[in-house]
Amino acid sequence: MVSLEYLLKFIDEDAPFGDVTSDAIIPDITCRAEIRAEQDGVIAGLAEARALFSHFGVEIQEKTRDGMTVKAGDVLLELSGPAKKILLVERTSLNIIGRMSGIATQTRALTDMVQAENHHCRVAGTRKTCPGLRALDKKAVVLGGGDPHRTGLSDGVLIKDNHLVLVPISNAIARAKAASAYRKIEIEVECTQDAVIAARAGADILLLDNMTPDGVRKTIGELEAAGLRQRVTIELSGGIAEGTIREYAKAGADLISLGALTHTVRNFSVTLEILK
Repeated sequence: MVSLEYLLKFIDEDAPFGDVTSDAIIPDITCRAEIRAEQDGVIAGLAEARALFSHFGVEIQEKTRDGMTVKAGDVLLELSGPAKKILLVERTSLNIIGRMSGIATQTRALTDMVQAENHHCRVAGTRKTCPGLRALDKKAVVLGGGDPHRTGLSDGVLIKDNHLVLVPISNAIARAKAASAYRKIEIEVECTQDAVIAARAGADILLLDNMTPDGVRKTIGELEAAGLRQRVTIELSGGIAEGTIREYAKAGADLISLGALTHTVRNFSVTLEILK
């Protein structure tokens, strides 16, 4: 889980000078509340919500756990404590749960589609996350059954198209291997010829970018014919969506990465209700 200090920045953003409405009209009383799901899906973000409520003196009873499937109407958390503090944390906690659960739910759905066609293939996130929320976005992908991929530029070597404008494929791979002897080398390629060149140069992972399913099959076939397929992991990315992901899975990839998991988030609906 991310640090409490990280989470408290979200409260500071929402209430830099306190909750002026609750402070004005709510006396110093305690109450009970429930956070409930308003749709079916995979829940995420409960650990973060629990950390925030606990910090402000609210007692929590978890009715489910992150990564579990829930139904509309299910109670996720039961709360009891200072009414003002529950109201202070309410929107921030719901925003975190809603975003993370939306990512986890979409990841689980796409993972299930892929696994139905190719049980060796995994679904992965990308660095296309909301600035400042990457730790939560990546955790949500994992809770949905996906692979987080790189957390950032410092985590792995991925030679992309703009690198290759400046340095040829073979030279780029050789330099990366010399500088990162203990890291796997991934390279983005857009055609079969470049995929074969990269595999021969010693790349560990080939990211086939913006290829059609037929193009992927052709490339994998050429790698097999050259005796190179078993040396490399095949990742697919670019233009892959819910309507096409099954065909890409059938094409024989090891990994399918989708920026849409985190850059186009369908918020999961949750609500908090005060109980008398």
